[in-house]
Amino acid sequence: MPAAVVLAVAIAALALAYRYYSAYLAKRVYALDPDFVTPAHTYNDGVDYVPTNKHIVFSHHFISVAGAAPIVGPATAVFWGWGPALLWVVLGTIFAAGVHDFGSLAISVRHKARSIGTLTSDIITTRARTLFLLIIFFLLTMVNAVFAVVIAQLFTENPEAVLPVLLTIPFAIGLGQYVYRKRTTALVPAMVAMALVYVSIPVGQAWPITVDPVANAIGLDAETLWILLIFVYTFFTSRLPVWMLLQPRDYINQMQMVVALAVIILGIVIGWNTIVAPAVNDVPPDSPPWFPLLFVTIACGAVSGFHSLVGSGTTAKQLDKETDARYVGYLASSGEGLLALCAILACTAGVAATTADWNSLYSDFDMASDSATGYFVDGVAQFAGNLGVPAGIGTIFASLVVISFAATSLDTAVRLQRYIVQDIAELVRFKPLARNLTAATVVAILIPLSIALLPGDFAFGTLWQLFGTTNQLTAGLALAVIAVWVTKSNRNPIAVLVPWAFLVVMTSWALIVQFGEFVASNDPMQMFFLAPLDMVIFVLALWMVVEAAIAFRRAWRERSRDESVVSPTEQS
Repeated sequence: MPAAVVLAVAIAALALAYRYYSAYLAKRVYALDPDFVTPAHTYNDGVDYVPTNKHIVFSHHFISVAGAAPIVGPATAVFWGWGPALLWVVLGTIFAAGVHDFGSLAISVRHKARSIGTLTSDIITTRARTLFLLIIFFLLTMVNAVFAVVIAQLFTENPEAVLPVLLTIPFAIGLGQYVYRKRTTALVPAMVAMALVYVSIPVGQAWPITVDPVANAIGLDAETLWILLIFVYTFFTSRLPVWMLLQPRDYINQMQMVVALAVIILGIVIGWNTIVAPAVNDVPPDSPPWFPLLFVTIACGAVSGFHSLVGSGTTAKQLDKETDARYVGYLASSGEGLLALCAILACTAGVAATTADWNSLYSDFDMASDSATGYFVDGVAQFAGNLGVPAGIGTIFASLVVISFAATSLDTAVRLQRYIVQDIAELVRFKPLARNLTAATVVAILIPLSIALLPGDFAFGTLWQLFGTTNQLTAGLALAVIAVWVTKSNRNPIAVLVPWAFLVVMTSWALIVQFGEFVASNDPMQMFFLAPLDMVIFVLALWMVVEAAIAFRRAWRERSRDESVVSPTEQS
């Protein structure tokens, strides 16, 4: 099967969905109001609440959610075959991710830009808010640990990519200062900044940056030192005003995303690569079952609970007009679906020339998951080679893409983790932590840091399994909150209820399957840490579902009662 044909059909489906389905959601389900005064204007503080041009907000949101996960998940899931992975990415993006991301942003804007976890108390119950915040806390802890390890591994394996990544920071700060002070558009200066980043790639080849000497001197390995440095960096960046670094770097990285997608798409068309992987793979008997694990292995790129945290935690505070929620929320989810689609094609049509070669790369599930990022990098380098890009530069370019996206998501996730820590501290009335920005940031960093530093491949190998399930579960719970709100607003919730039901069933099933695998494992970390954590998350989720179902039933009864009330004039 020519990869270009698959690509064209999938892009057409995503484009039609944005044109028609998102318009239906905006008008009939979320009822966007162009005259509504958004929290960005009401609470404008120049730090978190900042009215921002929708294109810049889109860039920030898109890159914040499009981290390493929409690459790693699909690159792993093609182990079961590219057919199921492709269908889940396309259909999940249209009917689950778009509804979820769009809805999370819309509901947050209508509730003072509060996070999806905190506003649960208003829409469902206070008890449900506590349950949801705990689940979100677990999710963000895993996100931060996993992404930090991903970046550290890529820095260690590709020291030539370190310089271009580091240069993005001062370029972004300069861009932010220029746009904020001059009150001008960011397009041209961002293009200049991105060009300078790419110009630095050959410089990075000539002078690769490694921390090996320092790591050896203090008795650490290079990856561990990179993890420590990454979290030190996030401590400062998560506290800066969003316009100073987060927004401008996201804008630069969003342009990198466009370039990366263009390279992949043009490379596929010009090279006319053929998908050599089987549509449905005949996997070894001891492999994990694709049903339901495919739907949690591909989280970001089909639907992701992390997006509801970004949309309601940071993006909602920057939305200039409520109607921008459709462009930012639904279109960004479609863009991430396109990235996941490109990851599938890179790992099925770019990484190997023959089916036999591909089978040797994806011989078992452990090899597929451990090497997923590397396979994507190699596949993108192959597509870039179709355009005449030298192999070495193509590899650095692909590594730069993954690192940049993961770093942006990490910055956003640490900021969100700080919000959650403060929310939980407020719930338990521990005011010193709830009101102390430094203390909350330290807590938000130390917990995932301790997990990231565990020996072996625990964070990236073992923890990734539970991360995907918890991520999808969070999406299901966010959809439950959105469904109750839509029902209370006297609008049809069916578009929200269908993906909610699907995700709750798939993720609950996956948690049970994974619990059995953790218990049967000979690994003490899986038996005595992940298995209990798995059950805690399952119980919290089940409790949350019950709370949401009760709230939905109550909202539906109130709506039916209101609709049954007929005025005397109408009776006559």
